[in-house]
Amino acid sequence: MSIRKPAANGLKAMYALETYLNASPVPRATLDLVRLRVSQINGCGFCVDMHAREATEAGVSGQRLHAVAAWRDTPFFSEEERAALALAEAATRLSDNPVGVPDDVWEAAADHYDEEALSALVMAIAAINAWNRINVTLRNAPA
Repeated sequence: MSIRKPAANGLKAMYALETYLNASPVPRATLDLVRLRVSQINGCGFCVDMHAREATEAGVSGQRLHAVAAWRDTPFFSEEERAALALAEAATRLSDNPVGVPDDVWEAAADHYDEEALSALVMAIAAINAWNRINVTLRNAPA
């Protein structure tokens, strides 16, 4: 099933959100890594494929790309990226923690990103979770 026509206005709004995010002060590599990691967690093959390709096109090395699922255990990510990835995981796995996003995770992200960038990061995490749910629900697969 395609929702392109019946949900055209909704998709237009989601694409507008992506335009905002891509122009935000969050580095493109960080956005790509966050989108990839959230998509891995949510099991969205369509988005994993797309964001791995986009990250490669944006200059993210294969080494970092392959290690994003195990970012905590590798030296390939900056402190800023680690804070973003931790926030992305916590916000994606809300049901795993009775308090939602733990204070230490939020504080680490706030230490590395100013208010504008942190706000954009929160929106990026929400957006990729929404995209994952759309694509998983519709069983969209990578081409």
